[in-house]
Amino acid sequence: MREFRFSLRQTFPIFFTYLFIGIAFGMMMSESGYAPWWSLIMAVFIFAGSMQIVMVPLLTAGTPLPVLALMTLFINGRHLFYGLGFIERFRKMGWRYPYMVLTLTDETYSILCSVRYEEGLDHQRADFLIALINQCYWIFGCALGAFLGSYLNISAEGIDFSATAFFLVVVVNQWTQARSRLPALCGFVSALVFLLVLGPDHFLIPALSVATLVLVLLRDRIRREERSA
Repeated sequence: MREFRFSLRQTFPIFFTYLFIGIAFGMMMSESGYAPWWSLIMAVFIFAGSMQIVMVPLLTAGTPLPVLALMTLFINGRHLFYGLGFIERFRKMGWRYPYMVLTLTDETYSILCSVRYEEGLDHQRADFLIALINQCYWIFGCALGAFLGSYLNISAEGIDFSATAFFLVVVVNQWTQARSRLPALCGFVSALVFLLVLGPDHFLIPALSVATLVLVLLRDRIRREERSA
């Protein structure tokens, strides 16, 4: 019980973020004609806020599943890098290990990196509860949005802009806090070039691929800039 109260305090600031983004996702799904249980399934098994929102118009447009899978890999690829630091920590958690891998979102990562445990607390149980409670916030938000969109006469017109707003906040945050400007500039230039060359219907995958490749090639320079700035 101590671990639960502790984890609830650590995660509560995340509640309203997940609530409102989850509502937007659930309402978008309902507006697109999907039954509420689809929102719940995606919240449980995908649990990728930004990608889930982006996925709605793509599903509606009939985007092939392999393309969706590839886009998910690129958009959430950052998890591969910062998740490496938690491999040994999660591996010691036994049966909880797969769940911790699935639920390592940006917000959960941030909490686990900075958390200060109270004396006598079971660290592994607290980590698990932090991840679980965060996902429960997300599931609740998605379910509430699906209910509002399906059973109440509420227009979801314009709510798809939440995806644009969400990514805009991420970009502004990255630009203001990161010491190296290369990642943001690389993504912007790659997206702009392929948008002009291939058009809005075909630019995304090539732009993400080239941006990822360039960032891998420039990773040493980016690290030097991060250390020296």
